[in-house]
Amino acid sequence: MQHRVLLITGASSGIGAATARAASREGYKLVLAARSREKLTTLAEELGPENVLAIGCDVTSMDDQQAMVEQAMERFGRIDAVFANAGRGGSPGGFSGADHEAWREMILTNIYGVGLTLQATLPALRRSRGHVLLTGSAAGRATIPGSMYGATKWAVSGIGYNLREELRGSGIRVTLIEPGMVNTPFFDEPPEHALEDRDIANAVTYALGQPEHVDVNEILIRPTPPLE
Repeated sequence: MQHRVLLITGASSGIGAATARAASREGYKLVLAARSREKLTTLAEELGPENVLAIGCDVTSMDDQQAMVEQAMERFGRIDAVFANAGRGGSPGGFSGADHEAWREMILTNIYGVGLTLQATLPALRRSRGHVLLTGSAAGRATIPGSMYGATKWAVSGIGYNLREELRGSGIRVTLIEPGMVNTPFFDEPPEHALEDRDIANAVTYALGQPEHVDVNEILIRPTPPLE
């Protein structure tokens, strides 16, 4: 485990940062990518710069993603696991009245960005017979009135299922991480009865920690309902 390398997109806060901390405790070398270079630098200093490569990356840019992989390979020589976690929330108003420009940025990040991460990292993962993890959502399993965000997470579920079939026989495992409500920077005010980002990080490290013959396809995590 000491020399395994985990790449995380959307690593500067929330689930990504919590996963970086959890994986660091497990001995992973880390490639942390996000738009916020300042937050990444602070996180890298916390975890030990000798074990962390922090990279500014817009996941909607293939140039950025390819540069991310090139830097990771130059620094560590391999990539054993990729957590495609970068994502954006939606805006209120449903299909009738939501900000359509916000839709554009969310769809590009939540769907197109995931696809670019996969395409950029799969050559390295094929060499390592590695592991792909995707941040889906419980919203990708349910019907939510007017939710374009939910629709993007349905798409992520589809990406995970289809990727698994493409990679069948390659030795690469694919895991969908599907949280319910999580207290992350998506929210201006902390939601009630929500999971914590470290709860999702624990699920990621659980999937990563399984032996090679165990392929954890999906982990659906919801907060325990409140007492009545």
